[in-house]
Amino acid sequence: MTSNEMRIDRRTAMVGAGVLAAAATLTACSAEKDGAPAGAQAPVGGPAGALAKTADVPVGGGVIVGDTVITQPTAGNFVGLSSTCTHAGCQVGNVSDGTINCPCHGSRFGLDGSVSGGPATQPLPAKPIRVEGDSIVAA
Repeated sequence: MTSNEMRIDRRTAMVGAGVLAAAATLTACSAEKDGAPAGAQAPVGGPAGALAKTADVPVGGGVIVGDTVITQPTAGNFVGLSSTCTHAGCQVGNVSDGTINCPCHGSRFGLDGSVSGGPATQPLPAKPIRVEGDSIVAA
């Protein structure tokens, strides 16, 4: 075999395929409480930079879109927050029962980003968003 040739034996190919299949399965199976895939975002049409549709953010709840948590504490009042927990830098996992929840160490945050339960002691930082028509966009 020359230096420009590369051989992959069957075992190496099968192990690689197994790793890819396992990763795909874990991604598909990591679902939140409400049945939506973790980290999923609803299809968004509309303005450039649109993060979500206003209808996708429940009153008294929220959604996680990439590095942004969008909540709607009261009807028509949308809040943008960082999705990075202030305790250890983990990404928050879901918004349920009126709190934003971090799966790493159990920190909970209010829909306004305030700390509801530790170990975090600092609130989630605000992220600027605005409503354009029926879309929520990064400001």
